[in-house]
Amino acid sequence: YRTYWLTPVIDYYVAKTNMDVQGTVLTGKEFFFQIAGPKSLEILEHAAKADFHDIGFARHEMKSIAGVPVRVLRLGMAGTLAYEVHGDMDKQEEVYQAIWEAGQAYGIKKLGRVAYCMNHTEAGFANINTHYPMPWFEDEDIAKFMWAHPEISWMNINRQLIGSMGDELELRFKTPYDVGWGDLVKYDHEFPGRAALEKIAAEDKNRIVTLEWNAQDVAAVYQTQFEGRDVEACESIDEFPNDVFYNAPKGFTFRADWVKADGKIVGSSYGRLNSIYYRRMISLGCIEKEYAEEGKELTLVWGTPGTRQMEIRVKVARCPYLTLENNKDIDVSSIPRYQG
Repeated sequence: YRTYWLTPVIDYYVAKTNMDVQGTVLTGKEFFFQIAGPKSLEILEHAAKADFHDIGFARHEMKSIAGVPVRVLRLGMAGTLAYEVHGDMDKQEEVYQAIWEAGQAYGIKKLGRVAYCMNHTEAGFANINTHYPMPWFEDEDIAKFMWAHPEISWMNINRQLIGSMGDELELRFKTPYDVGWGDLVKYDHEFPGRAALEKIAAEDKNRIVTLEWNAQDVAAVYQTQFEGRDVEACESIDEFPNDVFYNAPKGFTFRADWVKADGKIVGSSYGRLNSIYYRRMISLGCIEKEYAEEGKELTLVWGTPGTRQMEIRVKVARCPYLTLENNKDIDVSSIPRYQG
């Protein structure tokens, strides 16, 4: 089995049991690139000089690019047609250059880490460790294990909490039902935590939605940066195009803001971003289901406690926000095949 992003939890549970399990940490030993967009398949085929049309959605095959064995998966962060290429780190430059050179004729662009994280909000897919924190330190045994093994836990050891939710931690954690994954929970077998999940499912309190931010209110927050030294400015709303990012050595920074209806807190907002494609400021909201109707007007509180706070009008919008054809639904047979 090959896993991603399960460290340090998988290491902890293996270490505390007597299971006959061995593993190898591949961090730093394996690269993976993502190529996304309507031309991604043609770019990869020209880089490999081979036909990749047989790779179905969420499937993978061993292929060769620049003479290097690579694993190619039809997956991506953008929701649209995309592929991942995995291989040995010591061969990354050869593979990268082959893909980059093949992409020149198709207008390939480097989008980078910020764009990589932004897509989750547009796709309505909340992401662990970036949109919301995990309760690493609330379990004493896991916390001790992490501090004792920084070589596998360094990304999770430090975390910062910002936004109007401030130090409120419990409500920042999310259940599978909070983020729309309830249909993935199966009760046809016994497993640790089943009773707790059954209770959450029975309460069925929250819904995940997209929140569209009022442009005038966003501009008013931005305007505080230019009102003079005698006026306190709000936290920057334009320093980063999104609030989903990782800053070493500070660790993950989690922004979450209160969402209100008629002055009452009804949920929270996280994963704010400036959607370049749609020219909208949006975020994901985890709100009480009676307020989750598309078009519902709510209010978001901007500003970490101790700083100037302002209210921003938000509207419940479609979720996912992305309106482009989804990767799993794209028929690649209409895309030209590599002919040599």
